[in-house]
Amino acid sequence: MVVEKNMYDKIIVTRSTPEIAESIGFLPGTEEEKMAPWLAAITDSLEALHKNDENITGSLSYIMEKANIQFKSVNFMRGRSLQNAIVILDESQNLTASQLKTIITRCGEGTKLICAGNLSQIDSNYLNALSSGLTYIVEKFKNFSGSATISLDGVVRSRLAEFAEKEL
Repeated sequence: MVVEKNMYDKIIVTRSTPEIAESIGFLPGTEEEKMAPWLAAITDSLEALHKNDENITGSLSYIMEKANIQFKSVNFMRGRSLQNAIVILDESQNLTASQLKTIITRCGEGTKLICAGNLSQIDSNYLNALSSGLTYIVEKFKNFSGSATISLDGVVRSRLAEFAEKEL
């Protein structure tokens, strides 16, 4: 939609950054460099999609540049107005309704917001499947003509991940 159809100017990928272990401390660098560890899931997916490319590193760089893929922190969304972009909000099950509202209300004209998440993978000690912002927006937007919800069944990561998701 960005490269082939020229429908959008850029892809902004963002997510919450809850720590599941001790802090690694201050990370030097630009916002994008600091977000790279948190958004490795996106680059992992791009690598999987392009694993048969001869020069995978060159392919990923080319795709990220050509599609204007930007990694942004959810912490810096206040005050922004995102125009003509695809915004992918990864791990949205870890956000509150208020945090999701902050992001949704930053989407300007021509922007498509994709909230991805798995309610069985909530990392926050303060949220559960019923109180997650993802559950809240699915419910609130179910009658909004500009929205859609897609639920996927199963775990595609691995049998180990599927077992852990169900049993732990």
